[in-house]
Parts: sequence; structure tokens; C-alpha cells
Amino acid sequence: MGDVAAVAVRFNDHITNADLPALVALMAPEHRFVDPAGTVIAGREACATAWEQFFTSFPGYHNVFESVDDQAGTVVILGYSECPGQPDLTGPARWTATVRDGLLTEWRVEGLPPPPC
Repeated sequence: MGDVAAVAVRFNDHITNADLPALVALMAPEHRFVDPAGTVIAGREACATAWEQFFTSFPGYHNVFESVDDQAGTVVILGYSECPGQPDLTGPARWTATVRDGLLTEWRVEGLPPPPC
């Protein structure tokens, strides 16, 4: 796995562990989260706040990656999400992660009602 893909996998590991400081450390200052409806949360601070609220509201949420493909700086990931007691947050998904200089500039989710950032 290349460096860019490894950053996306680490980002997801921090989501699984609800490790907000480590998650934020991988976000570029201009980080954006885009949900399946096209809603955007922009900026590291706004995304950190959204993730903090998400971790509190949905303990145990995690993504399972089945394939990770680095496509010239954009990582395309296929898999599924699971969240105990939350069927709306459980099911197949496609993520894309854009990485620059070792930091995520964008985390995009398609296919599910997403978590923030």
C-alpha cells in the first residue's frame, strides 16, 4: 500500500477508535468532509467539532474497508459501515480521500448517511 493510501487507512483507524486528536492531526487546515447529499463541512476546526459530536452520538461506529485503491493522490475505498443499533449508519459505502503532503484535504462518503468529516 502506498503512502497516500496508508494515510486514508490511518484516518479510518482513528475513526474506528474515536481518537479525535489523531484524526484531526491527519486533516489539512482546509480539510473538507462531503456527505452523500453533497453537504460540505469545511475547515479542520468545523470537522473536529462535527466528529466530536458524532463520536458521542454513535459509539462503536466503524468502517470496514474491502478494497483500497490509490488513484494518483485520490484514494478510492469500497466497503461498509457498521454502527450498533443504528441501521441508517450500517451498510455498503464508497469513500474517497484526497491526500496532499501527508494530510487529508477531503474525505467524501457515498452510499450512506455519513458521519461528519
